[in-house]
Amino acid sequence: MNWQDEGFLLSKIKFRENANIINVFTSTRGKVSGIVYGGNSRKIRNFLQITNKLFIIYSSKSENKLGYFKTELVEAISPRYFNDKKKISALLSIASILNLLLPDSQPYKNLYLSLNLLLKNFEQTDWLRYYINWELNLLKELGFDPYLDQFKLDGKQNSDHKEIEIDKVSYQIPTFLLLKKQKNYLEKKEILMALNFTRSVLTNKFFFPNNLLLPKSRKIFENYFN
Repeated sequence: MNWQDEGFLLSKIKFRENANIINVFTSTRGKVSGIVYGGNSRKIRNFLQITNKLFIIYSSKSENKLGYFKTELVEAISPRYFNDKKKISALLSIASILNLLLPDSQPYKNLYLSLNLLLKNFEQTDWLRYYINWELNLLKELGFDPYLDQFKLDGKQNSDHKEIEIDKVSYQIPTFLLLKKQKNYLEKKEILMALNFTRSVLTNKFFFPNNLLLPKSRKIFENYFN
């Protein structure tokens, strides 16, 4: 079994003396695992950074056996933000969540496209809005749409938040998530409220039911806005 694709590096662990087992989120095949021989060499180690985009050549003798990757760097993403703790934390959060929640070898084309969009807008001043929208889209792609359009704002709505109920669970969400016209600027407390909401739904619908712990990187990222 052989194929080629592009994908984002989600995780890597050392395997034997000079190899790594990596997980990648690919454009057409979803999350896939494989062995990279020479992965601890200086040349390959330098670009096997979490969320970097890689070109992958995959080969395996059987679908039931772990295959092998040959990798080339397409785009170095994470090194751009090594001096930005918030953005690095966001990237680690993305990779950890996908690595835990995505099933193996199932395509998620829309989720891949939304991740591409998020990363292309990481340099924008409103990159956090893209991150929040990505987590909302992640919920939908995993099979749970909170249908925020069903919740209407009062005509005289002045509050920055609204209490809603989804499947008999109460949540507090920032009103900007319900506005058709986007706000020019998001307050820190609005960002925190939005991240708290998406984290709570992810936990209630996917992490707890599957006996999984929310990644520490996601908690660290949210804590930057406390």
